[in-house]
Amino acid sequence: MKCDLCNKKATVHLTEIVDGQMTEMHLCEGCAREKSVQMEQQFGLADLLAGLGDFGKSVKPTEKVQLVCSNCQMNYDDFRKFGRLGCSECYESFKMHLGTLLKKIHGSNNHFGKSPIKMPQKERQKIEDLQEMKNKLMQAIQSEDFEKAAELRDKIRDIEKKDK
Repeated sequence: MKCDLCNKKATVHLTEIVDGQMTEMHLCEGCAREKSVQMEQQFGLADLLAGLGDFGKSVKPTEKVQLVCSNCQMNYDDFRKFGRLGCSECYESFKMHLGTLLKKIHGSNNHFGKSPIKMPQKERQKIEDLQEMKNKLMQAIQSEDFEKAAELRDKIRDIEKKDK
């Protein structure tokens, strides 16, 4: 098969569906590379995300405030440019702008996905008791009450063996 643009041997085959209409393109490697650069310039993901975040907002140049993450020092313009946040703190730093962006992308800015399985109260209490014993063990060791420490150590071992 030959390239639709330059008649060299086609190695890349693209299928595009727009409004239910399917079109196929057969391209050589060079034309495909050129076409992908053009598409990336027109439809870059970072630009799309940034555009959604600022959709409908008009900011006067004098009102523009430079938002910067206090943890990683990434600024909001860099997020708009690359489409990625620098760290988990960026969510708090850019919260005002990300809320509307997430709502436009996902339809909501609240999480409705899966949640961790709830642990039964009895099991939770058992874990809390075990942690309390370990804390008491550390206190007994620090106060050099080795008899009490040995007693607590043995109880902890017994409980952990039963769980296995």
